[in-house]
Parts: sequence; C-alpha cells; structure tokens
Amino acid sequence: MVVFFAHALIVLAAWTVAIKYLFPLGYALAYGLPPLAHVTWDAWPLVHLWLAWALLRRPAYLVPLALAVSAAEVAIVAVKFAVFLDAPEWTIWTTNWFVNKAFVLLLFAALLPYVWVNRRRLAG
Repeated sequence: MVVFFAHALIVLAAWTVAIKYLFPLGYALAYGLPPLAHVTWDAWPLVHLWLAWALLRRPAYLVPLALAVSAAEVAIVAVKFAVFLDAPEWTIWTTNWFVNKAFVLLLFAALLPYVWVNRRRLAG
C-alpha cells in the first residue's frame, strides 16, 4: 500500500502541474493572452512529491508529515468544495480544478486512516 500511495502522489503531482501550469500556459499562448493569466500558483505538487519520497524512504518524520499533510488536504478540500458547491460556476477552469480536488480528497481520505492505523510500523 505504501508504494501505491507514493506512486499515486507522484501521478497526482504531475497531473496537478499539468492542469495548474502547463494547460493554462498552453491555453494562454494559443489565445494570445498573457502567458500566466490562468496559472494557479501553489506548492502542493512539491509537498506531494516530498510525501511520496518520504513514504518510500521512511524518514523519522514520515508519520507526522503524512498525518499533517493528509489532514490539511482533507480539511482544505472539504472547505473549498463546500464554498464552491454553494454556488458552482462550471467553466473549463473550475471543472479541471474540481476533478483534481476530487482525486486529492479521495487519495488523502484513504491515506490518512492508513497511516494512522499503521503508524507504529511506518515509524519504525
């Protein structure tokens, strides 16, 4: 399971870079817009890669890192979904965002209990 979660995080990071950076850049260039007009800046892909690395290498801080990132992601996405779904506006940008966040929520909602249940094994 640990390897599955690590690989899922790597795929998620790549997908997030594609939809937050590459697709918006390509779109802007194709339509003559400023190149960064639709880019969504954040560091989550780096955090996801760090967590994937930690799952595979198991540093001493793995369990606190995995629990903190998972809890933060679940809480943040849940709040964002609640706000968005109160008055959804479906565009290419919000649809991409929504699908990405649905997978983020699914992945971290599975990782959080997995790490909690296996915290002693993962820590040692």
